[in-house]
Parts: sequence; C-alpha cells; structure tokens
Amino acid sequence: PATKNDVENMADLIEILFKLEPDFNIDRERQKKGLCALIDSDSAYIAVAEYHGRVAGMCSCQTIISTSEGGSAGIIEDVVVMQDFRKRGIGKALIRNVALWAEKKGISRLQLLADRDNYGALGFYRKTGWNMTRMICLRNYSENIIG
Repeated sequence: PATKNDVENMADLIEILFKLEPDFNIDRERQKKGLCALIDSDSAYIAVAEYHGRVAGMCSCQTIISTSEGGSAGIIEDVVVMQDFRKRGIGKALIRNVALWAEKKGISRLQLLADRDNYGALGFYRKTGWNMTRMICLRNYSENIIG
C-alpha cells in the first residue's frame, strides 16, 4: 500500500501518465492533494511497486455504489509503470493487488478508463482480461451545469 512518503514519486508517475492523456492537466500540487486524499480514505486504495525504495509503478482504486451490482464497485485509475520497468509483470501485479483489496471490501466489479489513443495500455488491458464495454465516458464540471 502507498504511504504519504510515496506521494512525491507517485506525482512523478501521474505526470508520465497525464502526458499520454490529453483530457487531464498536469498540476503537481493538485495531484499530490488527490493522492493524499486517496491514502487517507477508507474507501480507496493505492498499490505501489517499489525498486530500491523508489516507486516504479502505481495503481489506485476507489469505491462507488453501483445499482447494477446492488453494492460496491471499484473504479481503477492511475495505472502507470515507469518506462524502464515495463513488460516485467509489474502492471499486472499492481492490478492484482488492487483486486485483492477490492475483494476484501466486497467489491464485485472493477472498471477503468483508458485514453482511446493509448494503444499500449489498451493492449495491456486486453491481454490481462479486461473487456471493452459499450459505455462511453462523458465529463462536465459542476460550475458549467449550475450556470
């Protein structure tokens, strides 16, 4: 599990990830604030892979209530492994670690979002048993809705 000591290194990983995902902006302070909130939450979990005391990869999950499942579901985010450590099974191990946490929490379904142009990630997810759905992601901000 991630600790507050890992936040700086995880912020580095988020920056790598967000360079691949044009929907998100790199704002290190915001990302660190979010990481700390996840670490402090009882309904969230961050798994990290470490190499010589440095975070080499991470994967986060947080829970929602799903009417379709009749209970908790998990949203996986921020799956990223440093380039030098890819293709060694770290990503798969991180997701497995999160899945074990989810199972202990009674979470019956995991889901994630991936950038449509991140072919490496999409290939990884397909190889590790993830299935595409017919759902698409839409986003707005409350200030735009409220007016």
